[in-house]
Parts: sequence; structure tokens; C-alpha cells
Amino acid sequence: SLCAGEAPDLSYQELKDLKKTNVLHIDVRERWEIDRFGKIPASINIPLGELVEALQMDPTEFKKQYSQKMPSKSDPVVFSCLAGTKSKQALGFAMSLGFS
Repeated sequence: SLCAGEAPDLSYQELKDLKKTNVLHIDVRERWEIDRFGKIPASINIPLGELVEALQMDPTEFKKQYSQKMPSKSDPVVFSCLAGTKSKQALGFAMSLGFS
């Protein structure tokens, strides 16, 4: 299950519906997990260990590294991982950096 700010868990269908909007989906699994279990379509992979640094990057650098526009602190973002633990940590990191 997936984790979001106001609704702690999202179903697969809720995520699919959200992805039709302008939500940024960040998969915080390690790269080996992506290789083993597959990439989630229309998500960007930023391993949890890189997330705090990534969310504080210069927007140009972020776009260069992740091929995606850097989210602003008010943009809708969804974090996901395999079991929900890393995505909850990611949410905490983002909120501590001022993301709403």
C-alpha cells in the first residue's frame, strides 16, 4: 500500500486516478529493487538515501539528474516503496523540508 500526506494509504486504483492529474510519483526503493521488481510507470526513482539531497537541489540540477521538473513545496507528491516503510520515512523527510 502507498502513503500520502493526508490519507496515509492509497489503493492501487486511487494512485492510478491520481496519476491522471499532475501529481509527481517518487518511488523511493533502491535501484536494485527496481531492477528486481520492476519500475512503476510514470514514476521517478529517487532512493530514500538520496531523497533529502534531491529535494534540496537546484531545480536545473534536479531536472538534469532525474529527467523531471523538480516539485515545488506545494506540488502534489506521492511516495511509494515495496512495503510502505520507506515511503512513510520519505513523507517525513519531505515535510521536514517544508513540503506540504
